[in-house]
Amino acid sequence: LPDIARELGGNPIALSWITNAFMLCFGGFLLVAGALADRIGRKKVFLTGVVVFTVASFGLWHASSIAAVDLLRALQGLAAAAALSGGGAALAQDFEGPAMTRAFSCLGTSFGVGLAFGPIFAGFLIQQSGWRSVFVGTMVIGMVAFVLAALCMRDSRDRDAAGLDWPGALSFTAALALLTYAVLRAPDSGWGSASVLGLLAASIVLFGAFAVIENTVRNPLLDLSLFRYRRFIGVQFLAAAPAYSYVVLLVLLPLRLISIEGYGSLEAGQIMFAISAPLLVLPMVAGLLTRWFSAGAICGVGLLIAAAGLLWLAQCPPGHSAAAIVPAMFTIGAGVGLPWGLMDGLAVSVVPKERAGMATGIFNTTRVAGESIALAVVAALLAAFAETGLHDTLAGAAQAPARQALSEAAHWLSLGGVGEVTRLLPGLDHAEMLASFGRAFSSLVYVLAAITLLSAVMIFSFLTRVRPTVATRLGGVDSLAE
Repeated sequence: LPDIARELGGNPIALSWITNAFMLCFGGFLLVAGALADRIGRKKVFLTGVVVFTVASFGLWHASSIAAVDLLRALQGLAAAAALSGGGAALAQDFEGPAMTRAFSCLGTSFGVGLAFGPIFAGFLIQQSGWRSVFVGTMVIGMVAFVLAALCMRDSRDRDAAGLDWPGALSFTAALALLTYAVLRAPDSGWGSASVLGLLAASIVLFGAFAVIENTVRNPLLDLSLFRYRRFIGVQFLAAAPAYSYVVLLVLLPLRLISIEGYGSLEAGQIMFAISAPLLVLPMVAGLLTRWFSAGAICGVGLLIAAAGLLWLAQCPPGHSAAAIVPAMFTIGAGVGLPWGLMDGLAVSVVPKERAGMATGIFNTTRVAGESIALAVVAALLAAFAETGLHDTLAGAAQAPARQALSEAAHWLSLGGVGEVTRLLPGLDHAEMLASFGRAFSSLVYVLAAITLLSAVMIFSFLTRVRPTVATRLGGVDSLAE
C-alpha cells in the first residue's frame, strides 16, 4: 500500500479500497458462486474464476491509477469467490468420512503455505522489482492452477438442481454489499450519518426480502431450515472467528512494521512468517487429532491459544526488536492453525453431499463477509484510539491542533502514513508519534483478544456435543439431529 500510494497517489479512502473492494466483492458473491457450482458444474466455475483472476492480475500489472487498481481488485474478488466455491465443492465430491477430513486439512495447509510464504515472496518482489511484480506472481500462479485443474479435476454438479434462484441471489448479494459498504463508510461519514443509516436500513429490508423469498421458492439459494441445527450455527461462528484473531493482523502488522517501525518489505515479510508458519503444519495435526477429540473442542482450544497470543502481543509496543513480537505472533498463528484445517470440512459435513456448493458458499460468505466487516471495524477502532492518543499527547502543546487536523492525522496514522501525520501535526516528534500508535495498537489488540475469547466460548457451546467425525461419516443433515 505505501508503494502504491507513492506511485499512484490517492487519499486514505481510495487506498483502503484496494483491500475493501476485493473483500466486498469476494464476500458478496460467494453464496451465488456456490449455487452456480452445484448447478452448472464445480470444475467449470473453478476454472472460470481462475481465468478471470489471472486476467485481472494482468490488468493490475499495468494499472495507471488508483481507481483502476480498485476496480480490478473488485474483479479479482468476484473471481476468487468462484474459484474458492467451485474448488471447495469439487473437493467434497471426491472424499467421504475421515478421508474428507484429511483432504480439507490438506486444503488448510495449502492456505497456510500461501499465508506463510506469500508475505516473504511479495516483500522480495517489491524490493527487487516494485509493487507491480506482486501481481505478475499471482498471474503466474493462476496460470499454473488453470493447467493443473484442466488436466486433473473431475467435473460434477447436482443433477437434481433446478435453475438458479435469481431473486434470492440478487436480494442476498445486494443486502450483503450494502451492509459491508455501510460499515466501510462509517469511519469517514460517522455511524449516525444519514448515508450510513440509510445503507443499513436498506440492507435490513433486503435481508428480510431474502428470507421471505427463500421460504417460498422451490429450490432456494439457501435452505433456511439448516439454522435449526446447533452445529450449522456453530460452523458459522467458527467461520467468522479467525477474522478478529488472525486475518486483520495480516493487514495491520505489515503497516506497523514497514510504515511505523521502518522495516523493509522483505524484512517485514520475514517477520510475518512467524504468524503464518504454524499453518504449514497444524492443520494436518488437527486433522489427526480428530481421531481422539471432537473437531469442535480442537477449534475452541485453538481460539483460546490465539487469545493468549493476542494478550501477549498487546504487551509489545513498537520500537522494540522484532524478537519481542515474534513469539506472540507465533502463538497466535498456532492457535488459529488448529481450526484452520477443520473449518472447511465441518462446513460441508453439515449438509447433504449434493449441496456441498451451497454449504461452501454460505460458510465462506460468513467468513469473508466477517473479514470485510472486521477490517472496517478494526480500522475505525485503530483510528479512534490513535486520535485519543494524539489528543492526549498534544494536550499540553502551546498551540493545540484543530480537531479536523487531529482526526485526519489519526486516520493517516492508522494507515501508516507517517509523512502525512508530520505535515498535519508539525509539533509532534517521531517518538511521540510512535508512542501514540503503540498505545492505540495495544488497545485494539485487547479488543481483538476479548472477541476471540467470546468466539471460543461460542464454539465450545455449539460444536462440542456431537463429534464432527461421526457427522461427516454419516454425511448429511440427519446426523445433525443426533
